[in-house]
Amino acid sequence: MKDTNKHQGLRNQLAKQLEEKGITDKNVLEAIKRIPRHLFLDSGFEDFAYQDKAFPIAAGQTISQPFTVAFQTQLLQVKKDDKILEIGTGSGYQTAVLVALGAKVYSVERQNELFKITSALLPKMGIRPKHLSFGDGYKGLPNYAPFDSIIVTAGAPIIPKPLMAQLKIGGRLVIPLGEGEQIMTMLIRKNETQFEKHEFGEFRFVPLLEDKN
Repeated sequence: MKDTNKHQGLRNQLAKQLEEKGITDKNVLEAIKRIPRHLFLDSGFEDFAYQDKAFPIAAGQTISQPFTVAFQTQLLQVKKDDKILEIGTGSGYQTAVLVALGAKVYSVERQNELFKITSALLPKMGIRPKHLSFGDGYKGLPNYAPFDSIIVTAGAPIIPKPLMAQLKIGGRLVIPLGEGEQIMTMLIRKNETQFEKHEFGEFRFVPLLEDKN
């Protein structure tokens, strides 16, 4: 698990590129500079790890492109010690970025193969989310709710009601909504029953699968 000066240089270039594409949150850019994305990919992709592209990972899933990770993270406006629910741990890269920002991350992954790989990888890298779990992201983690914010890293046809219920008042839920192409959507919880909705253009994600068992 090598992380070299060359990798650091490539991360610095990537952060500069993301800034040029419109990422303004300095803390998010610093987190991108700190997290060794190449370690989340198969060694065959190592030379491409700092391109702003998505790549395949285990279980037919993908690691999101860095711009998408930075964009979703920026929308959350993460503060130190924020309690964040992440739906779709995936490779663990987004998890690592949130932890680097000082968040207490509770993450759910429904692909057992990925869950096992990522649960072993993150501690080896010294990245410690509060809780990783294998399960159905549609249900969230009611036992740990409420959350300061919720991030969904897979495309969903609808916003799962349990996730809305697990968000604190004043909290933000960021989710890519739609089939095929998704619209990045943010809900801000105003009170017990009201949510303010914002939309931020098209993105493409793997689908958020509901556990049918």
